[in-house]
Amino acid sequence: MQNSHVELHVDQAEDTALVVSVVGRIDGVNAQEFYNSLSKKINGSDNPVVLDLEKLTYISSAGLRSILLIAKTLKGRNTRFMLCSLPDPIKEIVEIAGFDKIIDVLQSRSAAITEITS
Repeated sequence: MQNSHVELHVDQAEDTALVVSVVGRIDGVNAQEFYNSLSKKINGSDNPVVLDLEKLTYISSAGLRSILLIAKTLKGRNTRFMLCSLPDPIKEIVEIAGFDKIIDVLQSRSAAITEITS
């Protein structure tokens, strides 16, 4: 059995965006914890949010649901939200689920920050 562990690291990018790096796995065991932790980190900020998934190794449907709920919350606050740096297996899952049609997905962290600041 795989270890269900996820870490979130927050960076402020040039005072323009809140960049949250996700490390590990998001699955049915920890998806709610991931959602709660991410919600707390973004609640105090009006800045756009970039979720950097470069070090995400696995995501389940429960994890996708958590990301969708965050996207809906931010949309309700009129706050931009995007994903970046998706590893190929994660990118494939996001595309199959159709999330790339409703959430901006950018190639890299720098591309996401450029998109936000333009």
